[in-house]
This record gives sequence, C-alpha cells and structure tokens, in this order.
Amino acid sequence: MKRTTLLGVLLGIVLSATAQERKVQYKPYIDLRPLHFGILVGMNLQDIELDNVGPQTVTLEDGTTATKTIVGDADRWNAGFSVGVLADLRLSQHLNLRFAPTMHFGGKHLTFRNLTDLTPEGRPTEVTQDMKSTYISFPIDLKFSAERWNNYRPYLMAGINPMVNLKGKEQDYLQLKRTDTYLEIGMGCDFYLPFFKLIPELKFCYSLTDALDKSHAGELLDANKRMYTNAIAGGHTKMVVLTFYFE
Repeated sequence: MKRTTLLGVLLGIVLSATAQERKVQYKPYIDLRPLHFGILVGMNLQDIELDNVGPQTVTLEDGTTATKTIVGDADRWNAGFSVGVLADLRLSQHLNLRFAPTMHFGGKHLTFRNLTDLTPEGRPTEVTQDMKSTYISFPIDLKFSAERWNNYRPYLMAGINPMVNLKGKEQDYLQLKRTDTYLEIGMGCDFYLPFFKLIPELKFCYSLTDALDKSHAGELLDANKRMYTNAIAGGHTKMVVLTFYFE
C-alpha cells in the first residue's frame, strides 16, 4: 500500500511537471536572426593578486644599505560601473559568437605593510594606494544556450577579453601596463519581454599575463617609494562583472 501511494505521488509530480502550460512567447523569432545588436550597462568589482618579493636590500638616503621586508595586498574589492555595445552572431541553434566592446570604470585599493620599520605600538608601518583604472575591453565570447522555455533561456559563456588601460602615468607605488588579456567565464539568462530581450549575466575575468609595469620603479621621482615598488614581483588583475544586456 505504501509503495502504491509513493508511486502515485511520484507519477503525479512527473505529470504536473510535463503538463505545465506554455505561455505566450514574446519575440519568438529574435533568436533566428543571423546578427543582432544591443547595448549593455553593469557593475564591476576589481581586485589584483600581488606576488611579494620578501626581504630586499635597499639603499638609504645616507648611502648605506639595509634589509627591508615589505608585503603588499589589495585589501578589498572596489566597485565600479561598465557601459558598452553588443554584436551577436548566430552560429547554430545553441551557439552564438558575441563581440561586446565595453568601458570599465573602477579601481583597486592597495595596502603596503613594512614589517621591518615598526610603529611605537609595535605594528608594521603602512602606506596605501588608490589605483584608479579605466579599461576599454574587446571581449570575444562563445555563448552556449539551452532550449528556450516560455520566455527565458539560460546559458553559459566563455571567451578571451583583451583590455587597454586608458589611465596615464602616475607617480605612485605601482603602475599597471597599458594592455592586458583576460580569460572570462560566466552564466546568464535571456528574458524575452514584449518589446525587447533583457539578459542579466554574471562573469569572472582573470588576467593571463603579469599586469604590472616593471619599469615604473625607475620612473619614480621619490626614491623612498621605490622600495615599495620593488617589493612586488608581479600581479594578476581580476574582475567580477554583473551585466545587463538589452537587445
């Protein structure tokens, strides 16, 4: 009796799931277009992973040398915003090629801790840097979409994203290179509305190359800053982007 009841419940769940009524489909032919365009707005969170050198020998103002240990870190994610345009090329029923030139405005907050020179309280001395950045990116992504159900269609995406940093030279501790290349992966969902298609997407971007300008230490006019610059061997930038596409 119990088995019969359980089978009946399971059968009812299956039937109710398969018997869901289809709703009126908005924009039923939009995905059949070979090429379509859109705009995008969004928010981004930027960060950078720094590789520390460890103990280093520095030349002091009086000409003597000393060993200093300085560590640097991006102590928080910094929020920014993104705007751009979209071109979407249909390759097959489930695969699209996308090109979305985008501008990302944001920054990174860096903290350097001098473990050798301590404060009167016995804590490491600290200096900070607000590293502002304005990127223009040229991502080329593949979009893998599931079957459309009613007025939504989830998808996964992955691609390569070359970026150009538009910020000029600054006399600060670290300086980013002019160009960088990111690997990006993410997910999203197409929502079909009466007059347009709304696509929220969340993606993670990670730089494939060292993002720091290694020649920056020699360009600093303040010699006291160089030991902080030379304390960092390299760094990889990363970004989390929440984007809303309108097609």
